[in-house]
Amino acid sequence: MADETKNGGTEDNGEAKTNGAAPQLSVLTQYMKDLSFESPGAPLSLRPRENAPSININVNVQANPLADNDYDVMLTLTAKAQDGENVLFNVELVYGGVFRVANFPQEHMLPVLFIECPRMLFPFARQVIAEATRNGGFPPLLIDPVDFAQMFQKRMAEEQTKAQVKASN
Repeated sequence: MADETKNGGTEDNGEAKTNGAAPQLSVLTQYMKDLSFESPGAPLSLRPRENAPSININVNVQANPLADNDYDVMLTLTAKAQDGENVLFNVELVYGGVFRVANFPQEHMLPVLFIECPRMLFPFARQVIAEATRNGGFPPLLIDPVDFAQMFQKRMAEEQTKAQVKASN
């Protein structure tokens, strides 16, 4: 049996509903927008090394509305491997997905778009990076799982700080 809530929705078995409809998150499509792999020192950069190269990995998430409930979420992964000053490889991937996000309360929309959607895209993007580095002659680069919740919290804290600085000026 459903209990009526103050906002007009219902709550059944602990699941939040908005206007009687359950929240819905679906992947409509996934796509690779951009993939770039460079190995400027090849074939010399492929020789065995005594020390592991340093690898710098960056992750970024963007979300843009497409229609009423449809959003384009893009996950950008960049990785640069260096041996001292020599660049061994540089790979960049922009991997996107179109998501249908319906019946979520407005305060949950940003976390859904910037945490849950990239979390769903990440394993596929990780595989593309691994295959690109392997196909470039290097061992596959298996990027560690990313904590998108922590990234989101950090981004929100930075934006709040910027807003406070702007307001005080």
